[in-house]
Amino acid sequence: MDRETSCQLFALSFDAKEPASLARFWSRFLDWETVDDPQDGIVLLPGDDTGFRLRFLPSQEPKTGQNRTHFDLTSTSLEDQRRTVDRALALGARHIDIGQLPEEEHVVLADPEGNEFCVIEPGNNFLADCGFIGALACDGSQEVGYFWSKALGWPLVWDQDQETAIRSPHGGPKVTWGGPPLEPRTGRDRLRFDLAPTAHGDLSTEVDRLLSLGAKRLGTGQDETGSVTLTDPDGNEFSVLTPR
Repeated sequence: MDRETSCQLFALSFDAKEPASLARFWSRFLDWETVDDPQDGIVLLPGDDTGFRLRFLPSQEPKTGQNRTHFDLTSTSLEDQRRTVDRALALGARHIDIGQLPEEEHVVLADPEGNEFCVIEPGNNFLADCGFIGALACDGSQEVGYFWSKALGWPLVWDQDQETAIRSPHGGPKVTWGGPPLEPRTGRDRLRFDLAPTAHGDLSTEVDRLLSLGAKRLGTGQDETGSVTLTDPDGNEFSVLTPR
């Protein structure tokens, strides 16, 4: 991370009708430790090189439409792919149809609250050097890929045909954007990025930097936790948290 990049991807937040139940599913599925944090709610800490945590926040808004972000999970063999799918189903996931073609070899599932994720077939070259969470796959424009590369200080690892991907210099999952056409927005994003200033950053300076890169402020200022909500160039909400 270069000196001018003063924030990190702290967490991916899930809105959930039953946060404890959804956190339990993902904790068991990923084998990540659960922490009940008075500041951050129910949190899962990664047990690998993922580099960010998962937060589960209460929300009574119903899920409408397909999420704009989902996990692509990797497999080492067809048997490994089957084991991953079977484990997910045993924990409460289900098969879903989002228009995938019969010849496509990845398996599309949804967690107990309907959040989509894919178990990718073995031999996927793009995710070959990634861990179990191979990618956060997002619906988004080329412009938003450039924005997040600058916002996080992560280099572009793919930029072709308006599709982009970035990855932390320290490894972990790739974050990908599939380019146009974008799916219509249906309500608030249920999965959102949470950024946190690094040791040499502060909240107001970081918010100003992100605004200069193309973010927009949502609302009038800090919420009750002191965090600031912004939107990226595609209109996706994200939060800049108070320094940890």
